[in-house]
Amino acid sequence: MAGTGDVATVGVEEEFLLTDPVTGAPTPNNTQVADAAKAAGIEVSLELTSCQIETGTGVHTDIRDLHTELQQLRATLASCATEQGARLLAAGVPPTMPEGFPVTDTPRYRQIAQNYGMIAHEQGLCGCHVHVGVPDRDAAIAVSNHVRPWLPVLLALTANSAVYQGRETGYASWRSILWRRWPSAGPPPYFTSTADYESIVAMMRSGGSILDKKMVYWDIRASETFPTVEIRVSDIPATSAESAVLAALIRATVTTGLRAIEAGQTAVAVPGEVLRVAYWNAAHSGLDGHGLDPFAGGMVSHRNLLAQLIDHVEPALRDAGDHDFVTEHLNHLDRTGNGARRQLHALRARGEVADVIDELAHATLHTPESP
Repeated sequence: MAGTGDVATVGVEEEFLLTDPVTGAPTPNNTQVADAAKAAGIEVSLELTSCQIETGTGVHTDIRDLHTELQQLRATLASCATEQGARLLAAGVPPTMPEGFPVTDTPRYRQIAQNYGMIAHEQGLCGCHVHVGVPDRDAAIAVSNHVRPWLPVLLALTANSAVYQGRETGYASWRSILWRRWPSAGPPPYFTSTADYESIVAMMRSGGSILDKKMVYWDIRASETFPTVEIRVSDIPATSAESAVLAALIRATVTTGLRAIEAGQTAVAVPGEVLRVAYWNAAHSGLDGHGLDPFAGGMVSHRNLLAQLIDHVEPALRDAGDHDFVTEHLNHLDRTGNGARRQLHALRARGEVADVIDELAHATLHTPESP
């Protein structure tokens, strides 16, 4: 993996819903769709509930190549879902839902369901996880302190779960609200060292709040599999372009943090209570609303916070060749709105959740030539 002197590598995991093509209700057939995807030449992962499925890109340095692969993966998986009588949706939560979701039939997921009860059965929550290459595990943990204050604005940017059970939730990211029921979810603590990180994880395991290290659901975590830091705060973005923009911003934020560490700069220790308020603001109002500035305090627009983030990481964006891609797509997003805004617009037009489902399906496979 690339170090701070080079363009860091990046990869993306996207979680999707499988739904009935007529009613939009989640369908429990991820195993069949996974088999079809394997036959089509792509590897996918099963998620906790059987209406979910996940793709993972290869390792990239060029964000445009990453965007192309994201488009291709979505298109192939959507075709496989159609073969199995399902419709693929990039949505943070199901717009319509049954009473609960069957848990995917694997030993680990059965154990999770047994230990955590209805939290597991009421999932169907889909996010996007961005892996950025770092020099080593110590760097992954140290850079978390520099990235964590920016998590709320990344959540606001990608909010894509405003409609649930056929009605408005009052939140741009209802997924974020539901997800934080897990005892290990949310922003990570401020870590004083790698030993501090490992000590907290060990305490969580001994206390039963996690079964294993894979259940460390913090929105920044050191990967247990790859030499990467994984940022997992966002809803699954509505479009592949939005996922690529998210990946570019996260890579630039991680790179900026690593450069600060090399320069001997200490990260601002934003209190957990401040981040929780900023998270709630981001989940509630999304990109179109206001949130708490984790650094200065006080309420400002999320667009203002996003502009602060871009200013903060601009050198890293330019060094990676991502600045024009990010600014062009963000300008487009400013005109069209993110997934949450488009869901609400679709629902409010006629009051029909079917229109929300159609909007989501269209956005999932949206492949514009340019912004």
